[in-house]
Amino acid sequence: MRILVTNDDGIQSPGIQALAKALSAIGEVWMVAPDRERTAVAHAVTLHKPLRVHRLAPRTFSVNGTPVDCVNLALLKIMPKAPSILVSGINKGVNLGDDVMYSGTVSAAMEGTILGVPSVAVSQEGAEDFRFVVGAIYAARVARLVLDQGLPEETLLNVNIPDRPRRAIAGARVTCLSRRRFHNPIIEKLDPHGRKYYWIAGKRISWSRSKDADHEAIEEGLVSITPIRLDSTHHGVLDRFRAWEPIVTHGSRPLISPRRSSLKHRS
Repeated sequence: MRILVTNDDGIQSPGIQALAKALSAIGEVWMVAPDRERTAVAHAVTLHKPLRVHRLAPRTFSVNGTPVDCVNLALLKIMPKAPSILVSGINKGVNLGDDVMYSGTVSAAMEGTILGVPSVAVSQEGAEDFRFVVGAIYAARVARLVLDQGLPEETLLNVNIPDRPRRAIAGARVTCLSRRRFHNPIIEKLDPHGRKYYWIAGKRISWSRSKDADHEAIEEGLVSITPIRLDSTHHGVLDRFRAWEPIVTHGSRPLISPRRSSLKHRS
């Protein structure tokens, strides 16, 4: 049983060390992770510089690239055989809702799924201190279930653990992705020369999609488990947009709806 572990916080992160230790009770752990922090690089792939792999210890390698680079190199070059499962994490901070679009942790699991390996992303709520040992316990439990029961095709799991002692965690809940809203998401400042510069930052102030939402589970002290599918096509509206096909094909102008027409007339 081979298990691939990666992350976006870097090979030296205590999160990946705790995860590897917990998973070593299940199988042979291989660690292939970035040589430095690569937070929020999403699904970036390095195309314009060479990638270098450094062996740090038996079955432990660092890469001067992104989490997705690490997964590709691990599966296609470093490991002698494909692993039974890929677990990415444990990330410093949760990856809830829209965060999965930016997360290197989740993207590593996505890449594993693309390459045919059952994959799980694991993130730990916290501020300065993180309860990685607690997170690793739940990550190992989810990994055992995946190994035992498998995952649906093109599906990965996004797991988030609340910042609570183990005895205070209320349980687990299968959730959906929520939507988040930020106050002042771009901060503008001046440097000593009077030139403007910007930080993409801001404070999360609200959530939407409350039914079975991942953020609600975390707030209630529950482990959140969200299945994510690679196919992001909105199948429910395909027929609606198929009506556009002849218009795009022949260049005819669409009819203006009465609502739009009346609004234009009033303006």
